[in-house]
Amino acid sequence: MSLKSKIEWTEASWNPITGCSKISDGCVNCYAARLAKRLKAMHNPRYINEFDVTVHEDLIDEPKKWKKPLKIFVNSMSDIFHDDVPDEIILRIFKTMNECPQHQFQVLTKRPERLAILNSMINWTNNIWLGVTVENNKYINRVDFLRECDAYIKFISAEPLLSELTDINLQNIDWIIVGGESGPGARNIDRKWVLDLLNKARKSNTAFFFKQWGELIKRKREDC
Repeated sequence: MSLKSKIEWTEASWNPITGCSKISDGCVNCYAARLAKRLKAMHNPRYINEFDVTVHEDLIDEPKKWKKPLKIFVNSMSDIFHDDVPDEIILRIFKTMNECPQHQFQVLTKRPERLAILNSMINWTNNIWLGVTVENNKYINRVDFLRECDAYIKFISAEPLLSELTDINLQNIDWIIVGGESGPGARNIDRKWVLDLLNKARKSNTAFFFKQWGELIKRKREDC
């Protein structure tokens, strides 16, 4: 839980769920798993289970206490649509979002198949943005699930971008976030991949946000 976030495209984080499991190529160097390990070593009670999926029911209503309007990243330390999270908990978390119209909630998932199952049960108020991660061509089908859901704003996180997204279709996608990988073991990003997505975004009138070149580009610049 943090009222300040180091993530450039949001202002705060809200973690009524912590923990996840690796599901795709972008998960290999998961920052959240590294952070959870460190927090457990620091005896943070929220991370006694380290990165096993854990529901913190006392935090589900937390945004109701925040009066100042905020952009809130939901579950920066988990995935709300993880198989180990009960439907009831997911729907309660969305209900809190419904009841906090002063905030803008940003939900990001790598599990849009479960999103599709729960879509009709969710009250998609206008303050809920829904995104999927697409790190390479293997996961472009996530965009199709996203396009079919009833979220007010739909976005893609192409971070870490691991290849050119040759076949991606940005039609009816409101926003795309692009970034290279950072941290230990960071994989490279190619300038051409970024420019290709920028051109695609311009053609589809999709807002484009470039977050970072990533760790390898940073190291190269420092060596100059």
